[in-house]
Amino acid sequence: MPAVAGQFYPGTASGLSRTLLELTREEKERSPAIGVVAPHAGYVYSGAVAGALFSSIQVPGRAVIFCPNHTGIGEDAAIMSRGAWRMPWGDVPVDEELAARLETGCPLLREDASAHSREHAIEVQLPFLHRFRPDIRIVPVALGRLSLEECRELGENVADAIAGDADRPLLVASSDMSHYVPDAVARKKDRMAIDRMLALDPEGLYRIVRTERISMCGVVPATVVLFAARRLGATSARLIRYATSGDVSREFDQVVGYAGLAFR
Repeated sequence: MPAVAGQFYPGTASGLSRTLLELTREEKERSPAIGVVAPHAGYVYSGAVAGALFSSIQVPGRAVIFCPNHTGIGEDAAIMSRGAWRMPWGDVPVDEELAARLETGCPLLREDASAHSREHAIEVQLPFLHRFRPDIRIVPVALGRLSLEECRELGENVADAIAGDADRPLLVASSDMSHYVPDAVARKKDRMAIDRMLALDPEGLYRIVRTERISMCGVVPATVVLFAARRLGATSARLIRYATSGDVSREFDQVVGYAGLAFR
């Protein structure tokens, strides 16, 4: 069941459809992507960044979505391999075949639906994916405190599990950037993390977030996706859009940063 429908995004199918039409655009040409980093705040703040990102890429029929575990409930690498996610327009099915393959190929993953029950960071990605692929199927993975080597292992195992697929799933890292710092500080620190992602440098991202104390909540999902994208042959990265909550609220003393990036 949805955790933040009617809060982070409109809770009715018609209202959500109108909002998505405002936040996205129909591009004549969209670029393929191996993976992306997308924000997960309320749409009034981060929706324009997420909309620009998903409008710019080709969205395949499947996505593996990695998010930080904000609630602290459940396993540190929690996959949900069966069932569906209920959204205002209907159900988004879990790709059970792909999930089973990932569980087999990724020893770190543990079956745990409880980690997803009150978590919002995957849920808010689904309307954007559905906007461009109404037939989207997902594999949700919530991540807690993983070491750099665990991020490497998981990312490379995921890559190996999907490398032979003719229609590879999109790898989505759900993450906001700096939290509740002055706007100038957020932009400076977030640029450090963004530069490491643009360099396709998961090790550098993981380390700089810690050494510079950047409050990027989804650094683990982003590191995992970067390791996977690099193993799958990614050679370039693009920052689609960056913003802070101050761009909307006009209050710059304490902001949250949002970035949309694509790896190909």
